[in-house]
Amino acid sequence: MVLTKNIIINTKPQTCNNFKILSKIPIQYEWSFSDKTIKDTAYITHGIYTYPAKFIPQLAKKIIKKYSNKDDIIIDPFMGSGTTIIEAIINNRIGIGTDVNEIAVLLSKVKATPIDYNLLTNQYFDFMFHLQEKFRLNFVKELKNAQKNIKLPARVDYWFKPHIKDRLIVILYNILKIKNSDIKDFFLITFAQILKSCSIWLQKSVKPTRDLKKKEIEPLYKFQWQAKKMLKKYNDFNDLVSQKIKTDIKKYRIVKNSDARNLPCGNKEATLIVTSPPYVTSYEYADLHQLPLLWFGFLKELSSFRKKFIGSSFRQRNSIELKSKIAKNIVFELGNNKLSRGVENYFADMLESFIEMKRVLKKGGKTAIVIGNTKLKGVEILNAEVFKEQLENIGFTVHDIIHREIPSKMLPSTRDPKNGRFTKATNDKKSLVYPTEYILIMEKK
Repeated sequence: MVLTKNIIINTKPQTCNNFKILSKIPIQYEWSFSDKTIKDTAYITHGIYTYPAKFIPQLAKKIIKKYSNKDDIIIDPFMGSGTTIIEAIINNRIGIGTDVNEIAVLLSKVKATPIDYNLLTNQYFDFMFHLQEKFRLNFVKELKNAQKNIKLPARVDYWFKPHIKDRLIVILYNILKIKNSDIKDFFLITFAQILKSCSIWLQKSVKPTRDLKKKEIEPLYKFQWQAKKMLKKYNDFNDLVSQKIKTDIKKYRIVKNSDARNLPCGNKEATLIVTSPPYVTSYEYADLHQLPLLWFGFLKELSSFRKKFIGSSFRQRNSIELKSKIAKNIVFELGNNKLSRGVENYFADMLESFIEMKRVLKKGGKTAIVIGNTKLKGVEILNAEVFKEQLENIGFTVHDIIHREIPSKMLPSTRDPKNGRFTKATNDKKSLVYPTEYILIMEKK
């Protein structure tokens, strides 16, 4: 022990391996869904947009049907692409979700909004006809009007060639003139999905990397192709949504651009939380979403946007409460640096999120938190063990802990084993991201 200014510092903390208890739980292969193909996991509107690190709908559906009943409230505080919300409403539950990322909120709304298929199809053909006419006959005038009404940040020029940017801005300008908000949002997500293909972003890169020799794609053609693909997905989705929910969708689907610590739900109203929280390096996802954020005016400065994400090392706190010995040990092992501050903030943010989950859950209500462990700078980041300890310390008990294998075809990416960050698939020292993970089924006392 070393005594410094009346503070006792343990110079020999326990190693993380001493806390690594959940890995001893046998893998339950029925929760792996290894028989599901990418086509299976992209069914209905789940497959309209490429979103990093999604959890598969079959997993959300199994949890929802096992731990809730018809008309129960299901909440996802870290909503992402809206998987939980969609599975809640097609299984006749109320789906409530929040996310700090504006693109995630728009995407979730679009994916979980049933639109009359005939109306959507008619709007598609009408919109494409008029858009093609403007491209063919009056493009210069349309471009001037678009540039006058839409002010894009300078960073757009970093990712898009000038003539491609001109064609994209005309498409966006015409989308924004659509009066029906649901139809307009549908086309905005269509537009967002084609941006990476139309940019010089290296297509298969998990990091923001430019490819100056990338083959050009005609934006109007790509937009039309993507919209057609989405139409079919919407028709399949509509078939699964009950008429009752279709006529009262605003009651059954609530998505908000807000923090997980401020859920749009009253005290003791929810039956189940189904969520897959971001990992410690969640700021990386800010980089991956930057193209639509730039075009839709949500992103002025990437560094400022990153600060919104959980675990930002830029957030200053007067005091930090972790309610976890394991978390404190992990922070100690990382040393006194920016990375350890980010990890400490991450676990503090998650604790506050768990307290908010407890507020909205009924007595006996359950959480189903899908989380894996990872490694930073050679230190094991035992997310699952920390979350379990934090939840127990605020009034939850263990109902079940499921250890599941993630089939390699469903893993979101690869990581560098030294720093835990996304890396190129060609990195010969790469490791699979979270080959197994846990589902923490915790019950509110």
